[in-house]
Amino acid sequence: MIQVLQNASSPSQQSATGQKIGLVAGWGDFPVHVAKRLKRQGFQVYCIGILDHADPQLADICDDYRVFGMGRMGAHVRYFRRCGVEQATMAGKIFKTVLYQRSQWLRHLPDLTFWRHFYPNFVTRTADCRDDTLLLTVTRLYAAGGVQFASATDFAPELIVKKGTLTKVGPSTAQQKDIQFGQQIAREMGRLDIGQSVIIKHQTVVAVEAIEGTDACIRRVADLCGDGGFTVVKVAKPDQDMRFDVPTVGVGTIESIHAAGGNVLAIEADKTILLDEQATIEAANRLGIVVVAA
Repeated sequence: MIQVLQNASSPSQQSATGQKIGLVAGWGDFPVHVAKRLKRQGFQVYCIGILDHADPQLADICDDYRVFGMGRMGAHVRYFRRCGVEQATMAGKIFKTVLYQRSQWLRHLPDLTFWRHFYPNFVTRTADCRDDTLLLTVTRLYAAGGVQFASATDFAPELIVKKGTLTKVGPSTAQQKDIQFGQQIAREMGRLDIGQSVIIKHQTVVAVEAIEGTDACIRRVADLCGDGGFTVVKVAKPDQDMRFDVPTVGVGTIESIHAAGGNVLAIEADKTILLDEQATIEAANRLGIVVVAA
């Protein structure tokens, strides 16, 4: 396993004036938060925006911004090295559904470097395509090109949620039972590298997140549980690598739960990223969604 670049004091506590860092940006607000935080710390930020994923406003935040297809791994590494980047971080979701759409392979155009590293996963099928397998292969690919990855939360530790009830109203006794039941199921799903979230009602599993992602999983529950009243439980994997795929929630998560008829979001304290905490909690209070970090 590639060594995580962490020191006794976090990077956020060190002087970074003029230091170069790479950012691989996927979908969502998290890459924007990370880019802004890195700039405030004095880093020169060189950003690879993944095609059809990254927020274009990153171009206005970072020192340099280039859009690449997901499969252009050789181009990714060469870009960072041309910019003098030896340390990078990942932020944002990559939609794995791209791997199962032939047209998307053409858009993301895998290069020789990609095939050299992912040949066992996509050609011979001698290796699996679990999230951890693919993401660890990505970090090894970058490391072979001289770029090491650190966790984005090293640079933005304030985004990691602390334990406690975050909304004005906490869970009822029945909801607490659903949370505890859901945590057991979700941790087992995480151990199997299936997904991070499960949806529970009356200690029954209504839905399990897989390749579609948390928000899409929540949306389909509207058809499965028409009278609502469900609990969303989202946890990290038992051996979560904080360099990638860290559980993340925000205002959009709250709005998805409300639209589908849910009323509780339970997340894992110290291992979940909470974006725009004030706005997220205000939205939860306004929409009557209980949010608890356990």
